[in-house]
Amino acid sequence: MRILLVNPNSTVSMTEKAAQAARRVVRPGTEVVAATPAGSPPSIQGFFDVAMCLPGLLAEIARNPEADAVVIACFDDTGLDAARAMVEVPVLGIGEAAFHAASMLSCRFSVVTTLRRSVPGIEANLVRYGLAARCGRVRSTEIPVLHLERGDPATTGRIADEIRHAIDEDGAEAIVLGCAGMTDLMDGLSARFGLPVIDGVTCAVAFAEALVAVGARTSKVGGYATPIRAGAAE
Repeated sequence: MRILLVNPNSTVSMTEKAAQAARRVVRPGTEVVAATPAGSPPSIQGFFDVAMCLPGLLAEIARNPEADAVVIACFDDTGLDAARAMVEVPVLGIGEAAFHAASMLSCRFSVVTTLRRSVPGIEANLVRYGLAARCGRVRSTEIPVLHLERGDPATTGRIADEIRHAIDEDGAEAIVLGCAGMTDLMDGLSARFGLPVIDGVTCAVAFAEALVAVGARTSKVGGYATPIRAGAAE
């Protein structure tokens, strides 16, 4: 089985971090192919960056037609609908995967993400996925995405502070880490707080393996129908 993991931004170190996390959890025989679009923004922080990285993301998917599944390693689920229309194999966003995992492991969860500007998009996705009622709050740490690459204790401390607030104030029983750049923090924070702290990269890869294993494909009836190319007969 081959899973294409695409980081829609252009920061290679973030791609490598996500790929390492994915490779730790996949089954023997599953290959994770990681891709980084060269022309995308260095990080995705809000609606403008989401729009700017779409061409590079879709180009990387087109360059890997042999993939059995695709994981989009951006918590905003950047380009998810377009990618699902583009291919028949399962396409998973790490945001949607993490939300569903949290809903299966707890009655109520909160999201801890990076900047405040990212909160509206995440909240909109929760509504769209039908999981807004299960989410106590989407919390921002005001940590820029690329600062997560530094791995300094102060950054981890700010994330931990928001987790504590989520537990005390939101009644959260699980925490969703709202950025692919936080993937390496899951185990330590889960142990520290004694509840599930969920990383979307590993959840999405595991869900992708399961869908491929049962032979599931993306529906081409309705919204995810194959795009009609310019000049093609309708």
